[in-house]
Amino acid sequence: MISTVKEQQQALSEGRTTSQALTEEALSRAADPAGEGARVFTKLYPEAARAAAQASGILRKAGLTRSSIDGLTISIKDLFDVAGEVTMAGSVARAGEPAAAEDAVVVKRLRAAGAVIVGRTNMTEFAYSGLGINPHYDVPRNPWDRKTGRIPGGSSSGAAVSVTDGMAVAGIGSDTGGSVRIPAALCGLTGFKPTAARVPLTGVLPLSTSLDSIGAIAPSVACCAILDAIMAGEEERLPRPANLAGLRLAVPTTLALDGMDEDVARAFEAALSSLSAAGARIDEIAVPEFAELAAINAKGGFTAAEAWAWHRDLIERAGDKYDPRVVSRIRRGKDISAADYLELLAAREAWKAGVEARIEGYDALLLPTVPVVAPAIADLSASDDVYYATNGLILRNPTLINFLDGAALSVPCHAPGEAPVGLMIAGPAGSDRRILAIGMAVEALRSGTRA
Repeated sequence: MISTVKEQQQALSEGRTTSQALTEEALSRAADPAGEGARVFTKLYPEAARAAAQASGILRKAGLTRSSIDGLTISIKDLFDVAGEVTMAGSVARAGEPAAAEDAVVVKRLRAAGAVIVGRTNMTEFAYSGLGINPHYDVPRNPWDRKTGRIPGGSSSGAAVSVTDGMAVAGIGSDTGGSVRIPAALCGLTGFKPTAARVPLTGVLPLSTSLDSIGAIAPSVACCAILDAIMAGEEERLPRPANLAGLRLAVPTTLALDGMDEDVARAFEAALSSLSAAGARIDEIAVPEFAELAAINAKGGFTAAEAWAWHRDLIERAGDKYDPRVVSRIRRGKDISAADYLELLAAREAWKAGVEARIEGYDALLLPTVPVVAPAIADLSASDDVYYATNGLILRNPTLINFLDGAALSVPCHAPGEAPVGLMIAGPAGSDRRILAIGMAVEALRSGTRA
């Protein structure tokens, strides 16, 4: 059983463990040649982690605790700047580029809160895929069915497996089209994508400046809420779990339920039944705007346009070092004109207004985070056609919420022992605390505890 932030912090407070002990255990797991550590981390920070753990212990003995994550192990995705290092972003193309002058704002805030940062985690190169496959640093294996070797989901692949395998209590990732929620769903964890503006992107290597957001992958909703507050620079204050009785929840029937496999359909229907039995009102609604998004993004959308703007010089210098499946998608942005981009901006605003009008009056949307369980790495690696089709399917539902600039949470909804499945709870921009409150209640219902 993976322990939560609250459980580890309580163990520290009661003297049942120390930050040094937690850190040594995490580093030992990361360095175990029989484990996933070599595929999870692109860089470990053993000396800095031990120093941070020692400092936390000294402060704790003096009666000083900086936050709920003080002394706890946290992993950071390989696109956050760390002073003195080149931010590689899961690539080899940036070797020799200038080192970061200072930590990303997110990293600064984590350190100030007492986090023990154990290392940088592997990811899809430049965050441009929802699968987690990386030809440069290999692929962390999903904890479910390691014999087959299944994807962890991406792009924050190593972030998720660092948590499932006890190398960190939480992993910090980015989410442009589902890159926090997808690995959380496929690995049986909780992942939160906040409204984009909540967490500063300063010092974070961008994929799409219009869509990027920063969130946590962790064992529980409370873990994600704590880390969200710290990274947003807010007072650490957990939302009160929502009362499920009387909640109005909408299930979009347009696009979001298409292509579900048997595992996902069974888990999703069971989750809806449990919520209904708890008194929530669940309505199925049509959201025709969802079916329009593919056409709006037909030329590559914000991701291709904005990635091309950032990458074009690097591609000129080192394009042959990129993952071919990544660089080909970035190059689509070359053909997007200024007029196309302005049309895209206008189309997004009209689309958002349409969706927000349809979901007004509902407390949240409910949909499967991903319509299929984690596929085998070998199948995706062997075929470009299978890779691209699967990538589009897995990104489909989370992308809807990024385009809405909404807040979304993926919580596990599968039965024990079954393939991991995520239930996505989502709302429009600014609904973050409401979504977290609903998530806490859903989590408590699933575990059979009182929210």
